Amino acid sequence: MGVGAAASSGGLMTAAAPSAASGRYDFKGPVAISSRNGTAAVRRAMEEIQAGADALDAVVAGVGLIEEDPDDTSVGYGGLPNAEGVVQLDASVMHGPSGRAGGVAALEGIVHASQVALKVLRRSDHVLLVGRGAQEFARMHGFPVQDLMTEKSRQRWLRWKENLSKDDEYLPAHDFDDATIGQAEGWNERHWGTINCNAIDLSGNVSGVTTTSGLAFKIPGRVGDSPIIGAGLYVDNEVGAAGSTGRGEANLESLASFLIVERMREGDTPEEACLYACRRIASRTRPAYLLDGNGRPRFNVQFYALRRDGLVGGAEIWGGRGQFAAADSDGARLVPLAYLYEAS
Repeated sequence: MGVGAAASSGGLMTAAAPSAASGRYDFKGPVAISSRNGTAAVRRAMEEIQAGADALDAVVAGVGLIEEDPDDTSVGYGGLPNAEGVVQLDASVMHGPSGRAGGVAALEGIVHASQVALKVLRRSDHVLLVGRGAQEFARMHGFPVQDLMTEKSRQRWLRWKENLSKDDEYLPAHDFDDATIGQAEGWNERHWGTINCNAIDLSGNVSGVTTTSGLAFKIPGRVGDSPIIGAGLYVDNEVGAAGSTGRGEANLESLASFLIVERMREGDTPEEACLYACRRIASRTRPAYLLDGNGRPRFNVQFYALRRDGLVGGAEIWGGRGQFAAADSDGARLVPLAYLYEAS
């Protein structure tokens, strides 16, 4: 990846591509980063931070814009449902100054899963609530319960239901070296939708959030990496934060967000640490049905990280044109993701 000039893209600045030697993106003062679908989220987070908000409140406010957007099928209202047509949401938050975390999984009927996760952190002695218990906890704290399915997401689910035999998640008995499993057309193009957002506030404290409707048309009750601390999100106030999007199962088996923060603790840049996590997943993926003809993962995972000193970076397994969003006092911009393998 060579160094390129910044360009304008629909009113959003595009940062220059990193050099292969450094991949450095330094931000002075408060900064917020997120997955590519979070450009509005990082703008809102920075507005909150500049007004004096704690980083955790800021990132939760930011992703709330995406959770309530019916046109975004990756989170919240309008998120794609499970195999039975029920939207089940996962989310986690982690607060750097206190070291505390909160999460919800398989949460039904509540638009702002990230806000419920924040309530778990602040109003309980637990870290993770799931299913009906998570919903009852949300209701107790005044969250309205509603149908999260939109007509757009219902139509997507209906099309999948009509072709159920091709690309569901149920696997027959098989050996790990059986490459015929999961080879149906479109299997590895299934929709993993998530937003991760991490930030540094005016006090230099770090916090983060990850929220998702999970894998589209998943087996009911499936929980991905997003609500699991150390997998979909990890924060250490002395070091920084990391989060992920993409195939949650791969990240759950590697606890990559924790790994990324620990690599940064040892001196890696955020980009180097994210690439390390990508390589770890690629090297540890063994089932044949998850590999292409060259022994590489057939799926993608993206990582986003920031260090407390303001350095940010990200990487994905398959890329070439991937970006993530970042914002500081100068506004929002898109930053290239490093990658292991170039997508055709």
